[in-house]
Amino acid sequence: MAVVKTFFTNSQLFKQNINFLRPLLQQSGMAMYPPYFVEPVYRKEQQQELVKSGEISQYTHVPTKAALNNQTSSLSHNPLIALFTNYLMRNGDKVLARKLVEKSLEQVKRIQLERYHKATLKEDKSKIELNPKVVFHEAIENCKPLLQLMAVKRGGVRYMVPVPVSNHRAQFLSMKWLIEAAREKDRKLVRFWTQLGRELVEAANNNGRVVRRKQELHKQCEANKAYAHYRWS
Repeated sequence: MAVVKTFFTNSQLFKQNINFLRPLLQQSGMAMYPPYFVEPVYRKEQQQELVKSGEISQYTHVPTKAALNNQTSSLSHNPLIALFTNYLMRNGDKVLARKLVEKSLEQVKRIQLERYHKATLKEDKSKIELNPKVVFHEAIENCKPLLQLMAVKRGGVRYMVPVPVSNHRAQFLSMKWLIEAAREKDRKLVRFWTQLGRELVEAANNNGRVVRRKQELHKQCEANKAYAHYRWS
């Protein structure tokens, strides 16, 4: 038991001091690049900002690390969509996951174009977003929860305590709920990408099952706010 406690304590100390030990590890030959190598600037938006600010000249003679295989300067690359593709992927079949995401965005485009042509007033047409990537980002943002329930045991009783959600966790829950909502369908009548496209459009308009699920979670957190002090006790 003492050995387990010592190992756990040492691992916690290592995690806390890893930022201080990293330069020493690099100098001792345990990293591919020396510590004076800088991170690559591979996004064209960041490169344009450096050109406008004049800081691009500072990178002229500075050694730079090689970009990773998932770091690309393509204009069609979207980090959030790539992350959503990874969450959607099953059994390592990323080609299928990419096809499903592309067809879902195509379905979003079709739904928005149909609404655009049905609208008669110019004001209504101007409110319809035709870019599927913008609709995707709006859907993810509208589905992010602010609070979640965490089980805390006090005196032999388990209380559901509302706690705030980090941005990374909220983004993960938003994508997870959208994927689950798209999979809850009749497989014989509706394709997955068709249902996912509908869910994205509804979530972008602040409607749909995922948004209602987020609102129900917030209501549960509001009902259990009397146990919020257990979070610090």
